[in-house]
Amino acid sequence: MSSAVGSRPTPAEVVRARPLGFFGDMASVSSRALRLLPRDLEAIIPALLVPLFFLVVTIGAIQNLADQAVSGLDYKAFQLPVAIMTAVTGMSRANSLVIDISGGYFDRLLMTPINRYALLLGLMVADFTLFMVMAVPVIALGFAIGVGFGATGVLGLLVFVLFGALWGLAYTGFPYAIALRTGNPAAVNSSFLLFFPFMFLTTAWVERDVMTDWLAAITWFNPMTYALEGMRSLFAGWHGWALGRALLAICAVGLVAQTLAFRSLRGRVRRG
Repeated sequence: MSSAVGSRPTPAEVVRARPLGFFGDMASVSSRALRLLPRDLEAIIPALLVPLFFLVVTIGAIQNLADQAVSGLDYKAFQLPVAIMTAVTGMSRANSLVIDISGGYFDRLLMTPINRYALLLGLMVADFTLFMVMAVPVIALGFAIGVGFGATGVLGLLVFVLFGALWGLAYTGFPYAIALRTGNPAAVNSSFLLFFPFMFLTTAWVERDVMTDWLAAITWFNPMTYALEGMRSLFAGWHGWALGRALLAICAVGLVAQTLAFRSLRGRVRRG
């Protein structure tokens, strides 16, 4: 029987918030992030159009020359992984996170029983979903210009997209770390500058054999080199060594970046 009007509720009538559990919290955060994606189309669309534009322009400008510098692979296929990497790198929900931090929403979440790690992992689930979707137009353009996966088929195509999305997911730790440490949107936007050493100091345009000695030496220490080589190998067949090195390189970047991100999360939680 309910209590009388104006009287204090009995313990049986008090409705208490109950934790959803780790996976429930993560699903809640990721679903919110996915629902907010349509509001960020002004950021997503340019991030997709730029690599598509450079893919077409690069192939049109130097394919006739580059075919002589790329052994055993059509230059269009050589460039397609670069377009995927450019599209997914830096495209995270870090901008949304920093808005939540500056607006106080993140602090309000910390007052709830939500799992702290789910606050970040839920955003990364949304990121991974976005990366898989962003790969579709790039793959479609690749098919339109004559790139195919005849040697590995549909499974090779899926692994190709998966490796690109995993690279994007590994890299997200950097912008998330900056967002959590600074709470500054400008600092998060500048995190894309970290991508330039990964991209330009690698075998993005030609193989090592035609590079100058100093640049060729640097590419051996760049993890993106191995990620690109693994993705390119899928056009010729199943090469376990190339794919294994690619996965190891992606994991190495992820270990560094995600460690920074979760340490920054713990610091933000303590300060909150």
